[in-house]
Amino acid sequence: MTELLLLCAGLIAGVLNTLAGGGSFVMFPALLIAGVPPVLANASNTYAALPGYVSGAAGLWAGIVKYRERLLLYSVLALIFGYVGAELLLRVSDEQFSLVVPWLMLVAVALFAFGGKINSWLLTFSGGSHRLKAAGAILLLGMLAGICIYGGFFNAGLGILLLAFLALAGLTDIHAMNGLKLWISALVALVAVIRFAISGSIDWYFGSIALVGVTIGGYVAARLAHHVPTGLIRALVIIYGVVLTGYFFWDSYLA
Repeated sequence: MTELLLLCAGLIAGVLNTLAGGGSFVMFPALLIAGVPPVLANASNTYAALPGYVSGAAGLWAGIVKYRERLLLYSVLALIFGYVGAELLLRVSDEQFSLVVPWLMLVAVALFAFGGKINSWLLTFSGGSHRLKAAGAILLLGMLAGICIYGGFFNAGLGILLLAFLALAGLTDIHAMNGLKLWISALVALVAVIRFAISGSIDWYFGSIALVGVTIGGYVAARLAHHVPTGLIRALVIIYGVVLTGYFFWDSYLA
């Protein structure tokens, strides 16, 4: 039954990671229910999510290549700061970071919902000033670095944070945004998993069962994503994000 639970949770998590992000909120609790200690469950969740990110990005590659000029910079930041986040996980307790998660989620949902308007306002405010545009670009890259640290430290919610960043960065094609989100997530997870493996912080048995489900779910969702209206996907992302934010506030401050 434990193995079946993890496989089903992986399938659901893979679908969520591809379409909206947040699959870790299904996978992480499932690993805890299976009896994996919190720190190992967190690291094992990242390991289980990695192939799903890769397969999902493969399914959305046509959207990713539309922004090939950004790939190198985004990839370098993901690898460097994903490692920083993984290193922090091995030094800071999950309990300390859990108090910050609800606030990060709240900001992420707001940015995703209103990111397009905020980006338009920033462009208007810059008024063609190269100095202001450069400052905005630096701030955006700083935001991406912070998100990658978060992803390496605590993978849950990474997808929604990345969608918020991409909305601020001026992207409007939800399929391309999902593709880039999965590409960056894959690199962050890859470097984190390598660090966790070196430190012996992954439950390979339960993590691998979850991995199979996540991989299948992520790829199937990616193949079907283009058949879902863009407006509906955006609405589902926002609703899902609000629910996750409420859950984390309740879990961290009221439970």
